Amino acid sequence: MIKTEKILHLKSSRGRKVRVVREHYVRERVPCYSSLCQAGCDNDGKVLPGDLTHYVVPDVGVVVDYLEILEFRELQGVVFTQTACQAVQHTKGRRQYNRLRNLLKDPRHDSVLFANEFQEYSYCPREKGESQEKWQTRCVYSAAVWYYNHLAGMKDVVMITEDQDAVGQYGSLNSGVYVISIQEFLQNFWPELQAAHELYSSISQALQEKESDGSQREFAEHLPAEVLEAGIKSGRYFQGTLNISKHHNEATITTDGFSDKNKDLSWGVLVHGAKHRNRAVHGDVVAVELLPKSEWRGKVTALTEGQVEEKGGEENESKPMPTGRVVGILQRNWRDYVVTFPLRDGTQSQTRNSQRILAVPWDHRIPKIRISTQQADALQDHRVVVRIDSWESTSLYPNGHSVRVLGRAGELETEIQTILIENCIHVPPFSDAQLREMPVNSPEKPWRMDPAQVAERRDLRGSHLVFSIDPRGCEDVDDTLSVRSLAGGTLLELGVHIADVTHFVSEGSLTDLEARTRATTYYLADRRYDMLPSVLSADLCSLLGEVDRYAMSVMWELDAQTLAVSKVWYGRTLIRSSYQLHYELAQALLNGEQAEVPELAELGPEERDAKLAELSEALERLTHVARHLRAQRDRGGALELEGVEVRAQLDEERNITALVPRQPLEVHETVAECMIFANHWVARKIQETFPNQTLLRRHPPPRQEFFNQLVDSASAAGFTVDTRTNKALADSLDLAVDPQDPLVNRLLRMMATTAMSQAQYFSTGLQSVDQYYHYGLALDRYTHFTSPIRRYADIVVHRLLTAAIGVESGEGSAKPLANNKDLEEMAQHINSKNRAAQRAQKLSTELFQCLFFKERDPQTDQRCVADAVIYSIRDNGVLVFVPEYGVKGPVYLKNREGLVAAAGQDGSCEWQPGTVRRHSDHITSSSACGTSTFTLFDHITVRISVRSTHCHADSLNLEVISNKPHHSAEPQQPRSQGRSQLVQEVVRLAEEASQQKAARRPKLSKEEREFCQSKTPNLYTLLEEVRELALLDLDTVAQVCATTA
Repeated sequence: MIKTEKILHLKSSRGRKVRVVREHYVRERVPCYSSLCQAGCDNDGKVLPGDLTHYVVPDVGVVVDYLEILEFRELQGVVFTQTACQAVQHTKGRRQYNRLRNLLKDPRHDSVLFANEFQEYSYCPREKGESQEKWQTRCVYSAAVWYYNHLAGMKDVVMITEDQDAVGQYGSLNSGVYVISIQEFLQNFWPELQAAHELYSSISQALQEKESDGSQREFAEHLPAEVLEAGIKSGRYFQGTLNISKHHNEATITTDGFSDKNKDLSWGVLVHGAKHRNRAVHGDVVAVELLPKSEWRGKVTALTEGQVEEKGGEENESKPMPTGRVVGILQRNWRDYVVTFPLRDGTQSQTRNSQRILAVPWDHRIPKIRISTQQADALQDHRVVVRIDSWESTSLYPNGHSVRVLGRAGELETEIQTILIENCIHVPPFSDAQLREMPVNSPEKPWRMDPAQVAERRDLRGSHLVFSIDPRGCEDVDDTLSVRSLAGGTLLELGVHIADVTHFVSEGSLTDLEARTRATTYYLADRRYDMLPSVLSADLCSLLGEVDRYAMSVMWELDAQTLAVSKVWYGRTLIRSSYQLHYELAQALLNGEQAEVPELAELGPEERDAKLAELSEALERLTHVARHLRAQRDRGGALELEGVEVRAQLDEERNITALVPRQPLEVHETVAECMIFANHWVARKIQETFPNQTLLRRHPPPRQEFFNQLVDSASAAGFTVDTRTNKALADSLDLAVDPQDPLVNRLLRMMATTAMSQAQYFSTGLQSVDQYYHYGLALDRYTHFTSPIRRYADIVVHRLLTAAIGVESGEGSAKPLANNKDLEEMAQHINSKNRAAQRAQKLSTELFQCLFFKERDPQTDQRCVADAVIYSIRDNGVLVFVPEYGVKGPVYLKNREGLVAAAGQDGSCEWQPGTVRRHSDHITSSSACGTSTFTLFDHITVRISVRSTHCHADSLNLEVISNKPHHSAEPQQPRSQGRSQLVQEVVRLAEEASQQKAARRPKLSKEEREFCQSKTPNLYTLLEEVRELALLDLDTVAQVCATTA
C-alpha cells in the first residue's frame, strides 16, 4: 500500500474556495470483477462474463448525462469507474447516485464498479493547472488501459466519451483500447437498438439547448444546502413533501413532524401559486418558510373543473391556515412523465434542426415541460414519455428530453400504458434468464414432487379433507382450508394451507429480484401484470383440485366448546385439495340447497351423498369457527368499512367479460376470517422469534380531526358517531342505519374509510411495540402470509416463518434474514408499490367508465341518466355518489357563467340567473323560480357525459337534471346489472381495439403466451383489490385506508 496526497478544491459554507489536502492510499490488488482474470483478484459477487467481444468503460460525462442509455440491459460488460461514480454523486445529487448504485447491484445488468483511484497503476494524480474535466477523462482512460493490460489483451476495451478532444488525444495511443463517441458506439455495436438511438438524440438536443431563454429571473434562487439545514434545525424553515392539488392552484406541505413542533401546523403548510412553489414539482422534498400571518390563506372549497388561474381574495376559501413559500429543494423526486405534444399553433420556438415544444403533462399537477425535438410535427396529438433535466430560475418551465413515444392520445393501449408509467409501474415480459429458473411442467415432461421434500414435509394428503373456496373460475389458488374433529369430538383442528412459493423462488434469484421490484401483481380493469411467471402463479404454486402440491400450513387445535386455542403447529406440508369450490356453491351447500359439486359428478348416488354430507359438515364447522373469530375481533373494536365487492364473469375462453357487484355472502366472511386468523398467528410467531427484524403490517389510529365530515354528516342525518376508539366507531356505524335508505349507512362508512390512515408494512426494529397495533382489524400484531403468489411481502414472511421454525427445531440460526435497515427499506418499497397499484387500478376503472359513456348521446340515451346521492356540500355545488355505476363526482349548482340550477315544481332543473348559499348540511339555489334546497343524503337525478380534453385523461361530467330521485321508465333491474352492462360494453370496445392491433402485430410464441404476462385479471384477488374504487379519494393519500385484511 502506498501513501499519496489527494488535493480537493471545495467550497465553504460562505461560498469561498478552499484547498483541501487529504491522505490517499493506493494498492496493487484491487478487484477487477472479470471472469477472465488470471491474476487471482478477489472478485466476490457479480463478475463480467468472458464471452463478450469487448468491455465498455464510459467517461465521466457519459455517466453523468447519458446514464439512461447505460441502463439498457442489452449493453453488457460495462465497467463504471470510481471517478465517474463520484462525479455523479457530487454533480447530480443523491437520487441519481442511488440510481447508479442500484444499477451496479442489480445482477440482471452486466456492469461492475472498478475502484480505479485506489489501484496503484491506474491512479492518476491531478497535475498543476489541469482542469477537473481533463483530469477525470485521463483517469478513466488510464483505467481502460489498465483493464486491457490486466486481462493480458484477451479482451478489447472501448472507452466511450462525448469529448471530441479526448477521442483525438487517446484514440490511437494503445492498440486494443478504443476511444469513440457514444453515437459511434451505438452505430457500430448496436445499430438495431433503435430505442437507444432515439434516446441519445433526445438527450443530446436537450443538452445543447440547456441554456435559459434569457437572463431575466422568474423565480427566487434556492438557498444553499447548508443554510437550509441550519434553518430547519433552528425552526425557521420546515421540511416536508410537496403535494399539489389536482383541481386548484395550491399545494400543501405535509410531514409527520409538523404537529410536534407547532400545533398550528397539524394540517400542514399551504403554498399558494406557482411563484411560491419556486420550481418545486409534486412529490419533491422541500424546505418552506412561513409567510406573515397577515398573508395566510385558506384552502379553496369551491368545486372547480381542472386547474384554475391564480385568484386573489378570500372568496370560496376555508379558514386561514399557515401559508408559506418554498426556499429550497432538499430532494428532487422527478420521474418519467407522460406528456402530449399540442397541436402546432406557430408560437413554438424553432431552430435549424429542432423545435422547442411546450409539452403538456397528462398529470394536471406537473408544469409544462420544454422539449427539443426534430419530430414535433409527427408527434402532434401523441403521448410521449419525457424526463426533466433542469429548471433554472430564469425559466418559467423546466427543460426535459423525450424518452419514447407511447402512441396516439385516446387509443386504449396508449392510455393504459400512460396509467402504468404515471404510477411508476414497470412490468416488462419476464426474461429468458428468469424463465430458465422455472421448473418444467409439460405433457412431455410432467413435474413431480422431489422425494427429499416428500420425506421432510408433513403429509396431509390421506388424513385431511382439504378444499378451497374462491371466485368462480379461479385458476391461481393461494389458499386452502381444512377442519376436522379430534379426540372424540372434544377438539377441533383448523388448518390454513398456503401455496409454498418460496420453495420455487430462491432468495436472490433473478425471479426473486424481479418479484421484489414489482412487489405486487397489478390489476387493471381489463388485464393483470403478474408478480411471478404464470408457470408458478397459475400452475405449480396454485393449489388446484386433485393435484399434489407443496404448502406452508398453520394448524390450530381448538376446544370444541369454547374454541380457545390449545396448540398451534407451523410447518411445510404436502396437500391434495379434494374440492375447488366457488363462493356461490359453498354458500348453497351451507344453506342446505341442492347443488352440483363437479368433483362428485362421476360417483354413484350412495358414495356421492356420503361425500357431500362430509363436505357440508366441514363447511358448517368452518363457518361456526369463523363466526366465533369475528365476534372476538368485534369485541375488540374491529371495523367493517364500506367496499365495492365484485365477481368476475368469464367467457368460454376464461377471459373476464364483466365485473359484477354482488350481494355479500357469509362464506366470504368465513374465508376472510380464517385468513386474518392465520396472518395474526404467523405475525406472533415471527415477531417472537425475531423481535427486531420482522416484517409486520400496522394500521395507525386516524387523527380525530379527519372524522369531522363523518361526524357532521351523521349528525345531519340524526345519528351520533363516537370516534374516540375503534370499538366506539364500529358500534356507532352499526347503529347509524336509515330504514328508508340503506345508502345512508354505506356513505357514512365511506366517509369513515376516507378518514382512516393508511395501513403499511414496517420493520419491527423501528417501532415500539404499542405501534404494532392494527386499528381496523383490532389486532395487536398482523402481517400478510396468505397470498405469496401476488404479494412480495408474503414471500418475505414465508421466509421469516421458515427461519423461525428452524430456530424452534434447533436446525436453524437465530440470526435474522435481513438487518433492520434493509427490511425497512424493503417495507417502504412495497408500501410505495401497493399505493401505485391502487392508483393504477382506480384510474383504469375510470378510463373504462369514460369509454362506456363516450359512445352514448347523453341527451337521448337513458343509460346516461341515473340516480345519485348527495354526500358532501361545497360552496358552489355538491359531491354525489351514483350507486348504479359506482361513480362519484361533483355536481355544480352554479356554473362558470354565474347561472344557478333552479328546480321547477316537477323537480326538473334549468339554468337561470340567481345565487347559491351553502349551509352545514344543505345548499340552496335562489332564482326567479324560487328557492331550491339540496340536502345531505338527498337523492337527485343526474345526466352523465364525458368531458374530453386533448392532453389529459377524459373525465365524467355529472349534471343535475332533477332534484328528485330518478325513476327509470324501464322495469327495475337488479343493481348489479348497470355496472355489469357498463363493463361488458367497455370490454367489447377493448377487444375490438386489440383485434385491430393483433392484425398488425406478430403472433406470440407458445412460450411467450405461457410465461411472460397475463392480460386477464387474477380472479382470486378481485374481492380485495377492487375495494373502494368508486369511493376512494386518492387526492389525499394520507387520509386513505388501504385494504385492511
